[in-house]
Amino acid sequence: MEKHVLNQLFETLEDRKNTDPKDSYVASLYAKGTGFIGNKVIEEAVETIVEAHKNDPEKLKTESADLLFHLMVLWAHISITPEDIYDILEKRAGISGHAEKSSRP
Repeated sequence: MEKHVLNQLFETLEDRKNTDPKDSYVASLYAKGTGFIGNKVIEEAVETIVEAHKNDPEKLKTESADLLFHLMVLWAHISITPEDIYDILEKRAGISGHAEKSSRP
């Protein structure tokens, strides 16, 4: 069975941990650290929201992809896998959002 594009992307992000930052955008992000990567996630989130407010579906798609990409870079940087996120989402499936949020410590 073919891997989902997000899983393929994550494998590439993991591989970039062993790449010279001069040769890879992702490796250069890793070299700049968690704070820098986090700021890229914030930047992409803002751009995503801006395009949503503009009601521009094509630009919203592009910015959403950029947001997801940078979020996954952050995950890889701190050793969180997509499966870790999938597990949390699966546990929340079928639970009211209000109930789930109120159950958090």
